[in-house]
Amino acid sequence: MSHPDETARRERDPATHVAPLASDKARRSEVLRTFLTLGLTSFGGPIAHLGYFHDELVRRRGWLSDKAYAELVALCQFLPGPASSQVGFALGMVRGGGVMGGILAWIGFTLPSALALLVLALVAGSLEGPLASGVIHGLKLVAVAVVAQAIWGMARKLCPDFRRTCLALLAMLGLALAQSAWAQVGVIAMGAVLGSLLCRDDKAASVRQQARAAGLSLPVSTRLARYCLVAFFVLLIGLPLVASGSLVDIFYRAGALVFGGGHVVLPLLEASTVETGQIAADTFLTGYGAAQAVPGPLFTFAAWLGAGMAQVGGGSALFGAVIALLSIFLPGILLLIGVAPLWGRLRARAGARAALAGANAAVVGVLGMALYDPLWTTSVLSRTDLVIALAAFIALTRFSLAPWKLVLGMVILGAVRGVI
Repeated sequence: MSHPDETARRERDPATHVAPLASDKARRSEVLRTFLTLGLTSFGGPIAHLGYFHDELVRRRGWLSDKAYAELVALCQFLPGPASSQVGFALGMVRGGGVMGGILAWIGFTLPSALALLVLALVAGSLEGPLASGVIHGLKLVAVAVVAQAIWGMARKLCPDFRRTCLALLAMLGLALAQSAWAQVGVIAMGAVLGSLLCRDDKAASVRQQARAAGLSLPVSTRLARYCLVAFFVLLIGLPLVASGSLVDIFYRAGALVFGGGHVVLPLLEASTVETGQIAADTFLTGYGAAQAVPGPLFTFAAWLGAGMAQVGGGSALFGAVIALLSIFLPGILLLIGVAPLWGRLRARAGARAALAGANAAVVGVLGMALYDPLWTTSVLSRTDLVIALAAFIALTRFSLAPWKLVLGMVILGAVRGVI
């Protein structure tokens, strides 16, 4: 039987109730087990992850309502960072009663793919010869097809009109003229500024009404939210001053400044790692292709990069992977906690929504330039490569082939091409 106080709390806040009742220890144990299962089975990228979460945690387990889940997804898409991991963290907070529940959810969802990529990074250096070269080239062609699919889907959703299409093209032009990690940040900021001026609509009152109606509430105190926001900006500003070019600086900046999820982090990380000589371009693209074959968040690609960069510098691969992984996820989590109490008011502002629309359009342009350079220029080297990449793209978009199946097929094809 429910405790009277808990029953009253559910009646006051039906959108975000935690069900069924259990002790804090039991609920946190459930969070870890549930997200570990999801981390082992959630293939297909961030959009698929959100579907898995809804099916398992909203529909089957009733951790929160459909209305609250929709509001949670909107919040995490508003923020930079890995949207599916942020949603998972928030769901862990709801079920686990606070930040500790969110941490356990993140560990369960992230650990399987991070370990898989770390192991692959450790053995990749020992692979040599035409067979290994063919496999690596196959993984690079996978990356071309997957990023092209991401651009196709994002462009249809985030650039539905002439104004936002122009913002995406302006972002591509800006990166063609100035290629650097900060240039990418600059064109996204430009998109936000222009979006706030050009992408306003006449539905502000309706948006405010919907934001109030959804009533999402996360177990975060105002004091903790304030501390997290301060920590986010102190690290973003301070790390380039005291540890510029370090693993912590590179991966924290990537996690803090990337809108749109895992695929969009590719150009920022490439500019910060490959172009600075900290990792080889082939190693970078091979890891990105391998990341498509494992379940869980694509941001665990950081484990591959951190391990490889540490090995190049003569350090510990495990240490590098852990530092890179924690650094790339930390800013998104700090922002989620920091913004959660303010979300209702922020989302109701037409200017904030317009700026987000412009930033998202610029993200499409950033990803479009990344598709050309470095992916296309270093992967599609012949007419045969062009045909294979196009076939892979059609398999993903027209026939909805699971990415891991595509990776497996391309690895086999690459191996065959390497030995004949």
